Amino acid sequence: MANIIDKALKNKTQCTGCYACYNVCPKACIKMQDDAEGFWYPKADYSSCISCGKCVKVCPTINKIEPGKEPTGYACYNKDEAIRLASSSGGVFSLLSRNILEKGGIVFGVGFDEDFNVVHSFVEAEAELANFRGSKYVQSRIGDSYKQVKKFLKEDKSVLFTGTPCQIAGLKSFLGKDFDNLICVDNVCHGVPSPKVWQKYLEVIQLKMSSKLLAYSFRDKSIGWKEYTAKANFENNKEIVLKRHRDLFSRVFIRDIALRPSCHACAFKGKQRHGDLTLADFWGGDKMHPDMDDNKGLSLVLLNSEKGQKIFEEITRQLAFEKTDVEKALNYNLSALKSTKENPSREPFFFDLDNLDFARLIKKYCSDPPLLAFKKWIKRLLRPLYKKIIR
Repeated sequence: MANIIDKALKNKTQCTGCYACYNVCPKACIKMQDDAEGFWYPKADYSSCISCGKCVKVCPTINKIEPGKEPTGYACYNKDEAIRLASSSGGVFSLLSRNILEKGGIVFGVGFDEDFNVVHSFVEAEAELANFRGSKYVQSRIGDSYKQVKKFLKEDKSVLFTGTPCQIAGLKSFLGKDFDNLICVDNVCHGVPSPKVWQKYLEVIQLKMSSKLLAYSFRDKSIGWKEYTAKANFENNKEIVLKRHRDLFSRVFIRDIALRPSCHACAFKGKQRHGDLTLADFWGGDKMHPDMDDNKGLSLVLLNSEKGQKIFEEITRQLAFEKTDVEKALNYNLSALKSTKENPSREPFFFDLDNLDFARLIKKYCSDPPLLAFKKWIKRLLRPLYKKIIR
C-alpha cells in the first residue's frame, strides 16, 4: 500500500498544518501529531487507509486553487472606540462578525482555550466575540472546524470564517466548491510561531508571577497601537505590561526564529488573495492617510470578491474609511507579498529549546550585539524628544 501522506510530506516546507487532509479523510485514519518543534503534521494509520487519495487531492499546497480578483483597498477603523481599542488594529473584524451574527449566522475565529492554547472555534452570539479579538501570534489548531463549516453551510446558515491565508485555502480546497453563504477573511500573515515555544513562555511568566494566567494580549494598546506591547493578567491581581524588546515571546516573534518551516516558503502570498476580504494593520497609514492615523489602530482592508464588496458596503455606516492605493499600501506591508526569511539560528534555537532555561535561550538567540543594542537604546531614549520637536 502506498504511504500517501508520507510521500506528500518529504519536505516539511510543503505542509502548512492546515488540517484539510485530517478533515477530509473518510475513515478518520489521519491524526495531527506534534513534531519536536511543536508543529503538527498529518500521520496516517495505514491499517485503516483505503487509499482513496482524498488527503492528497485536498492539499492546498499540492493542488493550487485560484485566488480572487484584483483587490480594491480601504483604510478603515471602527467608530466604536471601545471595540477598536480592544482590537489589534482598526476593529473591522468585529463589524463583519456582527453583520453575520445578526443574520442568524456563525462566526469562526481564533481564540484561547482554558489552557491558553490557540484554537479555532465558532460562536453564535456577539457577546462571545471577545475571545476572537486581537492577533494571536501562534499557529492555531483548526481541529474539526472545516467539517463544522460544511455542516452549517448545508443548513443554509451564513458563515464567516477567518484565518491565515493557508487556512483559508485549506477550507476552500476541503469544500471543493464556492458557497454563496460563506465569507472568508484572511489576514496578512507574518508567519506562525511554534505552539510549543508559546507554552514554554507561559510556564515562565506564570512561575515568575506565582499565579495562573487569566488574560493575555499580544498587542495591548495602553500606550499606543504601534508599540507592540504585550499584556498579561493573573489570578493574584498582578499584571505584566512589556514592550516588545523586553517581552520574551515578542522577541521570539520579531526575530522570526521559531516560525513553521512552510512560513519561509509560503505559497499563499501575493496581491490577489484567497479570502473574500483581507485584513491587516495599515502600516504606512501615517503617510498615506495621516488624518486617520491617531495611534489607536488603523486597518487595511482589501476587497477580493463581489461577496467581500457586498458585506463591506453593509458595514460602512459604522466605519471611518477612505479608499487607498493598494500597491503603495502593500509596499508598507511586505508580509502580504513575500515570505519571511529563515533566521540562520533557527535550527540551534530549536535544538536548545528543551535543554536551556527559557530566559537564557532567548538571551542567547534573540539579543542584539552590544553596539546595536546600545544604538537602539539611544533611539528609544530620544524618540519622545524628537516627537516633541516635530510638533
